[in-house]
Amino acid sequence: MLTRLRRLREERALTQRELAELAGTTAVTIIHAEKGGETRPSTLRKLANALGVTPRELLAAPEREGGR
Repeated sequence: MLTRLRRLREERALTQRELAELAGTTAVTIIHAEKGGETRPSTLRKLANALGVTPRELLAAPEREGGR
């Protein structure tokens, strides 16, 4: 999830602190999740909601470059 979460956050031009505020969590939680730490299902839902994606999309493997 770490690269996917970070990519989605950066695509939306959000800092870790801004995403944390939108999701109702802390920047430490965002840092932890982006480093691949275990994330509670409730936190995953909050992050996905703040980013406008489903939890499944947040957990999905990132798309490969070039459509492969």
